[in-house]
Amino acid sequence: MAHITVTVDGTSYKGEVEPRKLLVHWLREDIGRVGTVVGCDTSNCGACTVLLNGRSVKSCSVLAVQADGSEVTTIQGLSDGNEWHPVQTAFKECHGLQCGYCTPGMVMATVDLLSENPTPSEQEIREGLEGNLCRCTGYHNIVKSVSYAADLMSAGPTKGAK
Repeated sequence: MAHITVTVDGTSYKGEVEPRKLLVHWLREDIGRVGTVVGCDTSNCGACTVLLNGRSVKSCSVLAVQADGSEVTTIQGLSDGNEWHPVQTAFKECHGLQCGYCTPGMVMATVDLLSENPTPSEQEIREGLEGNLCRCTGYHNIVKSVSYAADLMSAGPTKGAK
């Protein structure tokens, strides 16, 4: 067993994990962050995307021990509980989801994309979300959601309402 300390959504967690346990399973099974979903366990779909030290990673391709000493933000930590993050608001307003299974990963990848490129073109959005798959849509409303999120974020400090 390995000892780890990881800050998840602003709370520090300490524990023992098997060295081969994936971050996605540690998040879900050990600390109850079930908003991070298991999609494929092969890093193909991106449904399990979280922010690790501010950058998007597929948590099924990261071992929990690799996150030791790091900060992880999950979909559950993106909102402060009272107001949604602008990306969440944009996905709701622009119908950027259908079944919702890929949505947590899409939202987290979008947060990272917009932190790097606050005004992406449609092509840059499509390239930025390339590692996240949606089996329900043609991506049109997802791209629209990302573009709207960029507009919301550039508009000022208000985050959007629930």
